[in-house]
Amino acid sequence: MWNVCLDTSECGDLESCNLVGEYEKTYQYVTLTKEDLLNYSINVYNDGNLLEIVSICSSHGTHVASIAAACFPDDPDKNGIAPGAQIVSLSIGDSRLDTMETGTSIVRSMIKVMESIKTDNPIEVINMSYGEHAKWSSTGRLGELMNEVVDKYGVTWVAAAGNLGPGLSTIGTPPDISTNNVIGVGAYVSPEMMIAEYSLRNKAPGLPYTWTARGPTLDGGKGVSICAPGGAITSVPQYMLRSAQLLNGTSMASPHVAGAVAILLSGLKAQGIKHTPYLVRRALENTAAYLPSADYFAQGNGLLQVEKAFDYLTTYNESPDSKVRFNVSCGPCKQKGIYLRNWPHNKIKDCAVHLEPVFADVDNMDIKEKLNFRVSLALTCDAPWVQHPSLLEMTNLNRSVQVRIDPEGLEQGVHATSLKGYDVKCPAKGPLFQVEITLVRPIEFPDGVLRPNITYSQVNFKPGQIRRHYIMVPEKVAYGVVKIRVEDEDRSGNFVIHAIQLKPKQSCKALEFYKMLSCSPKTDMQTSFKVKGGIVLELVIGKYWSEQSESTVEYSLHLQGCPPDGDEFTMHHAEGVKLIDIRSGCQVEEISPSVQLTHMVSVLKPSEAKLIPCGKRDIIPSGRQIYQLALLYNLHLSRGTEVSPKCSMLSDLLYESELESQLWMLYDSNKQLLACGDAYPTKYSTKLEKGDYVIKLQVRHEKRDILEKFMDMPMLIKQKLANNISLDIYGSHSQALVQGKKLNYASIPTGCSFTPIYISPLHNDKNLRNLTLGQYLCGNFTLPKSDIAKKVDTYRFKYVLSDLSKKGTNSSNSSKNTADKTKWEEYEEALRDLKTNWLSKMDNVEDAERLYAELVNRFPEHLASHTGLLQALEAENKRPYPGGEITDSMLETAKRVILIAEEVCKAVDQNALLAHLGIKTDHRVDANTINSKMEKQKNAIVDALAKKGSAMCRLYLNHVSGNGDHVITLEAIDDVWLNLLQYVEPTDIKQAGYFGVWHAVAYEHYGRAIKLALKMFEEKATRELEESILWMCAKLGWQNCAQHYARSTLVRFPPAYRL
Repeated sequence: MWNVCLDTSECGDLESCNLVGEYEKTYQYVTLTKEDLLNYSINVYNDGNLLEIVSICSSHGTHVASIAAACFPDDPDKNGIAPGAQIVSLSIGDSRLDTMETGTSIVRSMIKVMESIKTDNPIEVINMSYGEHAKWSSTGRLGELMNEVVDKYGVTWVAAAGNLGPGLSTIGTPPDISTNNVIGVGAYVSPEMMIAEYSLRNKAPGLPYTWTARGPTLDGGKGVSICAPGGAITSVPQYMLRSAQLLNGTSMASPHVAGAVAILLSGLKAQGIKHTPYLVRRALENTAAYLPSADYFAQGNGLLQVEKAFDYLTTYNESPDSKVRFNVSCGPCKQKGIYLRNWPHNKIKDCAVHLEPVFADVDNMDIKEKLNFRVSLALTCDAPWVQHPSLLEMTNLNRSVQVRIDPEGLEQGVHATSLKGYDVKCPAKGPLFQVEITLVRPIEFPDGVLRPNITYSQVNFKPGQIRRHYIMVPEKVAYGVVKIRVEDEDRSGNFVIHAIQLKPKQSCKALEFYKMLSCSPKTDMQTSFKVKGGIVLELVIGKYWSEQSESTVEYSLHLQGCPPDGDEFTMHHAEGVKLIDIRSGCQVEEISPSVQLTHMVSVLKPSEAKLIPCGKRDIIPSGRQIYQLALLYNLHLSRGTEVSPKCSMLSDLLYESELESQLWMLYDSNKQLLACGDAYPTKYSTKLEKGDYVIKLQVRHEKRDILEKFMDMPMLIKQKLANNISLDIYGSHSQALVQGKKLNYASIPTGCSFTPIYISPLHNDKNLRNLTLGQYLCGNFTLPKSDIAKKVDTYRFKYVLSDLSKKGTNSSNSSKNTADKTKWEEYEEALRDLKTNWLSKMDNVEDAERLYAELVNRFPEHLASHTGLLQALEAENKRPYPGGEITDSMLETAKRVILIAEEVCKAVDQNALLAHLGIKTDHRVDANTINSKMEKQKNAIVDALAKKGSAMCRLYLNHVSGNGDHVITLEAIDDVWLNLLQYVEPTDIKQAGYFGVWHAVAYEHYGRAIKLALKMFEEKATRELEESILWMCAKLGWQNCAQHYARSTLVRFPPAYRL
């Protein structure tokens, strides 16, 4: 066992610190300080090479656990649901990702659960008050493992349904996975909770919270199994310096059910009764108290009833079907239910419902149980618009039945029912399976309608009341405007506006709008949102559950706009004018088209890829090794900007992803961790300064062959532009071609199929100077003129860049110079330049000197030879700073630097150079050639003077004479400094900063030196430069400043990349 001492003294006084053992073995935890009361524990992995310091990242988990199993022996009123239960905390929230769960943490948690089953204290109930909204649930690596935990290991899994209500199909994942294995829990508020927890004036009937997620799932499953109290005043972590807090959510309802399941299983164990998660789920659902006045989609099968559930378990535990669940799949897409949302109102739908018996722990069960399994089922449904067979005989074989849905004659709105299968020998058990059936009959506007609006007047809303409206959105509209007005003279009210359209294979958040409006009496309120034509819109208006009085309301929906022909647009720089067709709206629409490019996106290819097995905690029982693909990307930023990395192949996929997890970590050039991100790139952006960065990406799976397909996966880097770029829009192709009169405003008439607009490509935009081939710009395309519509009626626009390099303007002079030389002369110059370029790349100075001697002997007037050797003698990443160690070899190198720098000065006619730099405008024919030559000379002389001056300062400060025993004086150093300032400003950190620091130190101007050094540190932070700043602070007696920097040095300059 490992013991760890964490230095909380910040000064190395380990004797005053606590020694703590591995939590999994000792259950030890330590409080960081008496002031913050933050507890932490430790784990040790990889034979002691990996230390994990564990603390909590929010109050959420403690509050959830307290609802399930808080235990106060001296004050039982504070107890949770199951105070005798043992809690195993498996953290899936990652503090690096603002407590977001990761695939890695979820899988590791499931492995711990699997491993516990064979121990004396198996984990038998999982509560998961976490989740996201997946695009689909039929596949996904995490869902596969969740099913394995339930089916093979017999664990009952309870999960929060989510808090995205009151719209339908807002269930999170989990519980929405490929099967109904996970028990989804909705949130309910009771009359007693209203008084005791929320301190409301009046007690009202219990109801689901307004925000609790509603079924059905995107593929038709019920989504919510049962509902339970979704709020509590209970314990939170000590670091919050409060004993308890009121929190609500389905996160609080789920542990209520998990605690109840713990009680049920405890009672079964006391009587020696075995159970399966299938029987537990059936007991909860079939004994729940259905609430006739509550929302059907929010309560599931009803409110949790613990005692009745226990009676059910003890009564039917010997039933043959207690070890079996029926996997339901409907239609060719194998959905969990039948969901007709965009179905024609008068068309019959025939759907095949497939039923598959799934046995608990099938690998270890007695084979005769499969052989002998047989159950006769009676199929029932209380909806007259559903036709189905009445009987079904089930054995260990897949069966299917045909169900017919006839929507003819149904009222507008949503209709829901379920097809249930009962054991004919014991119908009192309740249904053994349910097939949820949901049908939507939307309002449909007639063809050619001029104003597709709906209005509802004198509508009474009770607290918590929800009204749903379903509208088939016409193809000719782009956005909706909801207007609401409280008609009561003396009553205000809080109302929820929720609008959702469901697109295939997209999450419910793809076309979703949610807003809370606080409405004053007799005051009009309005809000707008984007809509997509041809898809049914669900508009939900609800009075918030905690309101204390009824309201009379008038509200309306106005569908407007003229959508373009497409949802997103791509324009290539080299393809010329871009045509976009605007579809005519239902009425005349005023537009003011605009394209604003806000970000630049570049592509990174991995510079390194490693496929290796993960550690011991990443082995799925029995012996299934998980592998990781580690990719490394190098990023260079030429200016500071906001950056968002993105792996497009894996983005926005977590639970539905075929891969187990993804995580990227961004480091600076000093290995300091700056940012992290995972599946959802829009959540993670960070502000970076110019410089070099490293991004490490980890992707995991248990199959090597799958990971091998991603070894060349590119990464996109989205960077915010310093200034938005606007594209010019025209009303005709001819005007776009000549960049004539722009289209600022226009009216789109009705009746016309399409109205074209034309977008001209960028021309010589100054913002394009730093952009290169392979990058693209992205932003938004908007059409409406009105402000309320501009914010919502937007479309993604991508501008792909071609080769932006300009052809040389002085090609004639270049051709003439080339023509005057023979091919041999051109070859010799090319060979010379090649050797010159290699001067600064040599492994040691001796090789560079040998190559330099060869170049100087053959080309004595070649300036670049001298500057190349200077780079080799004093490389930027190896140059010494004041306060650092100066060895004898460094002093000899300084003498050599001075000598070579003087050669550069001799080779440059500085008078001629300064005269040229003073010319405002050069009208000579070969002005570009002369200017290029003079610019090279200027760069050479500036570099030589800066290196010579800093070398002289090092010799001066170490009391060493220069070449030929020449004494270095401050006056000589000043001469070099003043000579340099003829070419650059003293504030030019890049060219004069390094010499400036040494010059200030030579004069003992440590304040000026620190100022320059800090600016250099902003440009590029290095540990050597920081240590030099500490030395200068000490020279000034700034001990507090020096200690502050010294304490945090390891944070900015870690010895290795953080894992």
